[in-house]
Amino acid sequence: MKNIKIKVPATVANLVCGFDILGMAIHQPYDEMELKILEEPEVIIRHTDDFNLPEEASKNVAGVVLQKMIEELNLKNGFEVIIHKNIKPGSGLGSSAASAAGAAFGANRLLGNNLSKNELVHFAMFGEELASGVRHADNIAPIIYGGISLVKSSHPIDIIPLNSPDLFTVAVHPQVEVKTSDARQILKKNILLKDAVEQWGNIAGLIAGIEKNDFSLIGRSLNDIIVEPVRSILIPQFDTIKTKSLKLGALGGGISGSGPSIFMLTEKEETAYKIAQMMESVYHQIDIESFVYVSKINPTGIEIIEEN
Repeated sequence: MKNIKIKVPATVANLVCGFDILGMAIHQPYDEMELKILEEPEVIIRHTDDFNLPEEASKNVAGVVLQKMIEELNLKNGFEVIIHKNIKPGSGLGSSAASAAGAAFGANRLLGNNLSKNELVHFAMFGEELASGVRHADNIAPIIYGGISLVKSSHPIDIIPLNSPDLFTVAVHPQVEVKTSDARQILKKNILLKDAVEQWGNIAGLIAGIEKNDFSLIGRSLNDIIVEPVRSILIPQFDTIKTKSLKLGALGGGISGSGPSIFMLTEKEETAYKIAQMMESVYHQIDIESFVYVSKINPTGIEIIEEN
């Protein structure tokens, strides 16, 4: 194959209490990427969107991933990449991860599909390092594995794919920017043991609920007492959105990634759309434009549109 076109989904990282270790792929929004193999070991990046992201390979998250693949795999070929980004950078919906994971996935297909999923995660994390300063995999893993992923360890890479419950997700992206690097800097460096114990219980309960399809347990476990209280101050109307969502029937939810997007999980599609309407209304009242996405959990992650 010489060309491939793929659809790369947005992701919700952390899932409230699972900071840097849990991530979930959703169907909307998504990026489209086209990759072409070149005869020379160079990387060419082109963007067709309006986000003005750098196209110099060493400054682009997809570019650094491909450069690292060329270096570590001793490739004699290079890649041209065309990216049409619908996942807005700084949204908290895994925009940088989509470019990074899409680059690794597409290049691997063009090279004969010989790399494992963990190896793809390894290369894609170099893009996340460029974007946020940290090689984390909670957005990368569900894009590559699909569904919900537990990142047991990033060094060495140990990814555990989890069950994908039959739930709906609602994600609202208010048009304000929260940089991942900034959102990390405000986090506490030390936490109380009693808070850690409570958080461990929430994480364990959430994973158990996901695996058992126990929606009540999922709802009781979607609680973060360490990160959310700090990061939520960066997001306008966060408490209002969360309180009203729960009253409308959401199982629970919180900050998507580092924000400013907020997500909620619901059992019924009807409930999801009621929450979506409420989210839009809350931000409309304070003159902040927002985009709302309703989707089921995406069990497949990256999808191939065409290859030849």
